[in-house]
Amino acid sequence: MATNGSSNFNFSRSYSTNSRLPLIQTHIPETEAVCHDDSTHPIKAQTIDELHSLQKKKTSTPSTPIRSPLAGSFSNLNDLERHAQKLQSISASLASLTRETGPRVVSGDPASKGTESPNKGRAAAAAAVDQHHLHHGPPKFNVSDSALKFTHVLYNLSPAELYEQAIKYEKGSFVTSTGALATLSGAKTGRSPRDKRVVKDETTENHLWWGKGSPNIEMDEETFLINRERAVDYLNSLEKVFVNDQFLNWDPEHRIKVRIVSARAYHSLFMHNMCIRPTFEELEEFGTPDFTIYNAGQFPCNRYTHYMTSSTSIDINLSRKEMVILGTQYAGEMKKGLFSLMHYLMPLRNILSLHSGCNMGKEEDVALFFGLSGTGKTTLSTDPNRYLIGDDEHCWSENGVSNIEGGCYAKCIDLAKDKEPEIWNAIKFGTVVENVVFDEYNREVDYTDKSVTENTRAAYPIEYIPNAKIPCVAPHPKNVILLACDAFGVLPPVSKLSLAQTMYHFISGYTALVAGTEDGIKEPQATFSACFGAAFIMMHPTKYAAMLAEKMQQHGATGWLVNTGWSGGRYGIGNRIKLVYTRKIIDAIHSGTLLDAEYTKTDVFGLEMPTALEGVPSEILNPENTWSDKEAYKETLLKLASLFKNNFEVFATYKIGEDQSLTEEILSAGPIF
Repeated sequence: MATNGSSNFNFSRSYSTNSRLPLIQTHIPETEAVCHDDSTHPIKAQTIDELHSLQKKKTSTPSTPIRSPLAGSFSNLNDLERHAQKLQSISASLASLTRETGPRVVSGDPASKGTESPNKGRAAAAAAVDQHHLHHGPPKFNVSDSALKFTHVLYNLSPAELYEQAIKYEKGSFVTSTGALATLSGAKTGRSPRDKRVVKDETTENHLWWGKGSPNIEMDEETFLINRERAVDYLNSLEKVFVNDQFLNWDPEHRIKVRIVSARAYHSLFMHNMCIRPTFEELEEFGTPDFTIYNAGQFPCNRYTHYMTSSTSIDINLSRKEMVILGTQYAGEMKKGLFSLMHYLMPLRNILSLHSGCNMGKEEDVALFFGLSGTGKTTLSTDPNRYLIGDDEHCWSENGVSNIEGGCYAKCIDLAKDKEPEIWNAIKFGTVVENVVFDEYNREVDYTDKSVTENTRAAYPIEYIPNAKIPCVAPHPKNVILLACDAFGVLPPVSKLSLAQTMYHFISGYTALVAGTEDGIKEPQATFSACFGAAFIMMHPTKYAAMLAEKMQQHGATGWLVNTGWSGGRYGIGNRIKLVYTRKIIDAIHSGTLLDAEYTKTDVFGLEMPTALEGVPSEILNPENTWSDKEAYKETLLKLASLFKNNFEVFATYKIGEDQSLTEEILSAGPIF
């Protein structure tokens, strides 16, 4: 026992004869600082925070070697200086127009404690360097409260990190049974085309398509800056923001650097999937972005601001190379905003931007697929026997075809494994599923449930598709396939098009859907969308059509019009053309055998249709043969021709080049009656 009021435990290690358990050694030798259970080896941590830090390996930290003094503007900097310049660039992106400098930014999650990151010391030092570079002269005290705080930047986080952020901080975020992140887009579950605005200035006044029929609704520079200030002030008021630095266009000669600043992990993960993901080395050399998105979608615009018609506003300023989102959290606005940007930038470089799918055969035969919703574009372009280049957005340059995006944005409504196995299997860890309904217990998604919206979606990296070609580039196309779901039942299942006809039907962008009325009567409803993506084009449709014809002629591509709709009568009378027949048609186009077929010409539309095709009944190749009521066929054919003519009136007066010859050539390729 201890004497003089002190205790001196000195229990040596021994074993009880009954339990054979090790005893705890509580005597602390002078060489040790912590008591420990000597039944196992001691851990290499002094605190719980240190123990947690051991979970994270440090090998994935970017440590790109400097390649060459001429490799880029950041190449002659050390790691700390390079990190400081990156933070300075982000701060400049978030700069208010009414203040000289951007916010004080620092890397990392504000909720993390202790040694939360192997970069913490470097980030803190870099932030100090950053502020030294940003602020000049004596300190100013006439600043807002937001200028006194740090804005934490969560920069290019991994999917796992973004999962953690979403589940912890964003209500409505869950992990599904297959590992995808299920999330909600708020009140808006689709795009808001009537709230999209484009700044009309000296740069865009003569380049863009304005007026009747155009998707470009103008706004002035001052109003854009008001909305930009509102978005930036909102983002700067937050404790943390997510920043993605990524690329558009897989063609390295024509790729675009984009920066997305957002307030939600959902938006950051969505864009991580949809844009091209840079390597660590590419991030080190990223520098200043070519275009920046400010997504403040949780905060509304001021409805009293000029040009505003609701609390939502999606604004593009091509001169400033910026986009502002207010009042909508629907992530698709970012994707399609960048697509609109490419529809402006690429044609200026004589590169055709296309709203299409693209695949390639083993013989490097490339096909483009155009089609509106319901035409089968995704189904037909995602072919297990061919390489997928991309499902939605492409560029056609002097180098061939390249995918604009790094991911796919697939519809999920009524998704079934047996019908679309590639998409089904892609919904796994890393994928974002929007507005879906799932079982509360086992988290299995019910893709038939439309309780939130019919526009349920999944965003996943393109490499989740097994036959995707990486990098997503291909040679020049051999076939350009225009898909139409003709519910009137008067277009042939397949037609070979001349260049003028290809331009005409490309500009028309036709399909016919079945619309239900309140009294239960259903009838076909024609839908036209210029260039098969009118909501996203920036220039006049004839500009894109002329570029398409020029590239097709230069590289020997053939145009085709494929009807995936009805035969033997309109909807309600005839039958939908069987998918197996359509696949036979597409296979014959890919193989080139359809080029050798015999053709006959239809009335009114003047389309060349084959008289025979292996695997397809000859009687359905001519739609008139399938109608029992010939008078009804002629009447319906003239009705559709009239709809085409009325739709094309808005394009008829557009002038290309020195005269009207090209416009007249396109018009002559339309229906004659």
